[in-house]
Amino acid sequence: MKIEYVLDLVRFERQVPIKFFKKLESTTGIYEVRIITLQKSIRILCFLDEGTLVVLTNAFVKKTQKTPKNEIKLAESLKMEYYRKKEDEKH
Repeated sequence: MKIEYVLDLVRFERQVPIKFFKKLESTTGIYEVRIITLQKSIRILCFLDEGTLVVLTNAFVKKTQKTPKNEIKLAESLKMEYYRKKEDEKH
């Protein structure tokens, strides 16, 4: 239920509180959707397309203080693949 609530916030609100959605520093525009439950802390990485479309890339259960570098690299790779395919569809 909490996951659905946070995703609805991201989908429908113009300004999402930073505790639920924040830009990750030292990335190429990767954001983190933050879902905290009593049992675990779930993160969904994403990016913005044309400023309004939120494209979700990958999710994981956060077990350390910092977001794992391999998860960020995966999100950046998926972002590049998304834009490559989008560009190919134009031609």
